[in-house]
Amino acid sequence: MPAITLVVCVHLQRDLLERLLRESQGCYDELIVLHDIPDAQDVRSVVEAAGGRFFERPPIFLQEPHWPFAWGQAKHDWILRLDADEFPGAELKQWLQEFRRAPEPPADISGYTCIWPMWDGRKAVTKNSPTGRLFLFHRQRVRFFGMCEQPPIPDGRCEALNLILHHQPPRKTYGFRNMLLRKQSRRGHEYIAHCLLGKPTDLVCWRWESESWPPTWENIRCHPLRQLLRCLTIQALRSLRDQWKCERRLLPNVAISGHFFHAQLCFMVWRSRRSQSRENIHGQKSGGCQMD
Repeated sequence: MPAITLVVCVHLQRDLLERLLRESQGCYDELIVLHDIPDAQDVRSVVEAAGGRFFERPPIFLQEPHWPFAWGQAKHDWILRLDADEFPGAELKQWLQEFRRAPEPPADISGYTCIWPMWDGRKAVTKNSPTGRLFLFHRQRVRFFGMCEQPPIPDGRCEALNLILHHQPPRKTYGFRNMLLRKQSRRGHEYIAHCLLGKPTDLVCWRWESESWPPTWENIRCHPLRQLLRCLTIQALRSLRDQWKCERRLLPNVAISGHFFHAQLCFMVWRSRRSQSRENIHGQKSGGCQMD
């Protein structure tokens, strides 16, 4: 029977963590909680009361760079990766409980994805969005480098579940204001732009050895302006098309605001690489690629 370690990285968020632990009872065998800054809310007591292990980590203000440390601390190979403002829906909770009682999945399954509805601060505004949130995976069947917006990369196949993982922070999870003006979004942009000046192996990694960036990041790194235009045109139109297929209605603010987020990222990458080129007194092309 597969055993599960629940890993959560928090930045304060004591009340949200309490909700997550309450709503996910019976879904895991071990609990690991990382705190990104000094623990001013005594989150440790909540974690220890739930039988978990608590680690206070150096402040980065992003969760992804902490993941390899947490996965290395886990006693079990199956990692349930949830954010503090998430919790499993009733059917997903039942599936997780049954998963723990079932035989070990086939070795070619790296993980499982779920539906992740958009949230307007009071209610979910989508119901049938495509599956794609990798929430459960085997740590020896994924690779990862610790950059913001980078999910674990599976070695094998991921099985898509038509089950809901609720994402319910006190704010909207979509929209131009949320994507473009929020301080955390700007911090993520800056971190990614800085990372892309180097190699993925410069970052904290999990089973990742290649010095090359995956194609999506390489395109942004080498052709940021071209990718910016794609975000605002082709990709935005595709999202509207997919939303219509899934929801049978159009919610443009939901479908395309994320592409504006990535367009802003592309612009910041372009600006960072331009500054790097100016600093290179020999005029050599950075990283061996032709920049837009």
